[in-house]
Amino acid sequence: MRNRIALGALVALGALVVCSSAWAHAHVSPPVALAQEGQVFTLAVPTEKDGATTTSIELTPPQGFSIDSFFPDTGGWKRTVQQSGSGENAVVTKVTWTGGSVPTGEDSVFSFLGSTSGSGTYSFGVKQTYSDGTVVDWNGPESSDTPSPTIDAVSSFGGGTSSLTWVALALGIVGVVLGAIALLQRSGRQLA
Repeated sequence: MRNRIALGALVALGALVVCSSAWAHAHVSPPVALAQEGQVFTLAVPTEKDGATTTSIELTPPQGFSIDSFFPDTGGWKRTVQQSGSGENAVVTKVTWTGGSVPTGEDSVFSFLGSTSGSGTYSFGVKQTYSDGTVVDWNGPESSDTPSPTIDAVSSFGGGTSSLTWVALALGIVGVVLGAIALLQRSGRQLA
């Protein structure tokens, strides 16, 4: 019994390590958003390099993603916005935050109000500059060490029950029934 508990704890610890390393990338949240609806998005970029701080972050929004406004900068950060057009037709093409100093193990975090032009996957370009001059380009594929942050824009968050949901529910019920039978048999009771 102790071996099973130790093995379970080891598996759980391994899962936590894998999950935490998967999140040690630049990301935009929420990962799923309603298409064509304004909402708050947050860019988080981790400082992973030992002995250096993050001093600059550059964000390039994808085609079809518009940034309407920004939350106030904190922690010494100063924002520079490049845009095309003006007034109501202005489109943010790049945002650069400089002047911060985020140490190893912490994230640079920036929030903004934005929206997508429709449903689909939107990939952001992010460049991170360290105090030693090293630049990390978070613009790779999902399987790379430096994946581009993405969000999925959907037309709705629900409505209706998919067949996959029904299959999962049925499997869950079967699992509960089999578990109850096993418990009853183990306790010495016979089923009629």
